[in-house]
Amino acid sequence: MNEKNERMIFDVTYQPQVRTVRDTQRIMLDVIIATLPIVGFGVYRFGWHALLLVVSSMAACVFFEWGYRRLLKKSITIDDLSAAVTGLLLVMVLPPQTPVWMAVIGDFFAIVIVKQLYGGIGKNFLNPALAGRAFLTASYSGVLTVIMIDGVTSATPLGYLYGDSPMPYTLAQSFFGAIPGSIGEISSFAILAGAAYLIARKVIRWRIPLSVIGTVFIVSFLGGHAGYGRFEWALQNVCAGGVMFTGIFMATDYATSPVTISGQIIYGIGIGLLTMLIRYFGGYAEGCSYAILIMNLCTWAIDKACHRRQFGVSRSDFLAQKTAGKNAKKEAVS
Repeated sequence: MNEKNERMIFDVTYQPQVRTVRDTQRIMLDVIIATLPIVGFGVYRFGWHALLLVVSSMAACVFFEWGYRRLLKKSITIDDLSAAVTGLLLVMVLPPQTPVWMAVIGDFFAIVIVKQLYGGIGKNFLNPALAGRAFLTASYSGVLTVIMIDGVTSATPLGYLYGDSPMPYTLAQSFFGAIPGSIGEISSFAILAGAAYLIARKVIRWRIPLSVIGTVFIVSFLGGHAGYGRFEWALQNVCAGGVMFTGIFMATDYATSPVTISGQIIYGIGIGLLTMLIRYFGGYAEGCSYAILIMNLCTWAIDKACHRRQFGVSRSDFLAQKTAGKNAKKEAVS
């Protein structure tokens, strides 16, 4: 066995199940590197408080994971960097003037309730960062539904798109980030730069992001909206809000997304459809975060429906085994 094979990681006890010379720490480090242009632009756009949020959130997540596992006398896992990534991603979907204490509450919910209570990395059934964000929205909706920039309250681009006021931002402004919004969601250009790095490093595949973004574009293009051209409306829906960031950095989470190829496409399409359903008919303009959480709950069913037959087993044999299994369950019940 050569040196490369000796360093190969084959841990299939839980997700992420990745056959690579890299371990979880290397993967998480790549995610952190990919977010650097996004963080940098967020700090440039919103000031040093954004950086304070990033640093404090990452530190809080690491502390909560360390404290929980030490309290329960479990092995310490903070060196895999997954907790730090959770803190980073959670802040990226928060308004730039979110108080530090509020972000820390979200960190606690994400790490302790969503991740560690279910066994740690790879065993959680919801994306921890998005679950933390949803918890904060439910608990402190008055703060998180309004963006504060330089002390002036202004609506988000999605608030303009789906509200009564005309959209004051051009497509170029939406794409490059000259708009209000969450720290990591405003610059599609920076997000795509991070996505290119992740794809080049083979940390993520194109299927889920393209399915999410493509579905949002197609549905918004077909649905349209009064006062906008179809193409402009579709692009604004893609660039404004969290579709780009969450579709690339959140929906692709190994533990909460399907492992089958067809399942990943179905999963991405489902996120896109739910996002537009929430935007068109819901009272909350930004629906991508909730769409991902809903599809997280469907991941097991999607993988079960899309798994392929075992190599060398004919369809008739497969159906016979399936029937035998059902009969065995019936007999056990009776």
